[in-house]
Amino acid sequence: MSITDRPPRADFTTGSDRKALHAYVSDEAHAAWHDFGAENGVSAPALLEAMAELGTFDTTPEARAELEATTVATHVARLVRVARRIDVQRRRRRP
Repeated sequence: MSITDRPPRADFTTGSDRKALHAYVSDEAHAAWHDFGAENGVSAPALLEAMAELGTFDTTPEARAELEATTVATHVARLVRVARRIDVQRRRRRP
């Protein structure tokens, strides 16, 4: 199953068990993350979570080969789709 076909991992939750991720980045990197999010209708936190959910950081040889066989455009499109779903789920939980 390719990375574009694989369903998101089922063990990711969106409840109160969330953890904060803090980073200090350059002004340019900060702007790039937020510009990309604005252009694609997603938040930077949702993009980070989508990357983890899709196994972007999986370093097994199989996962690396699968990711390398996927075009950047295809992987980015999948990241945006999953990030949008994550943002929608978060908005639904707000009072």
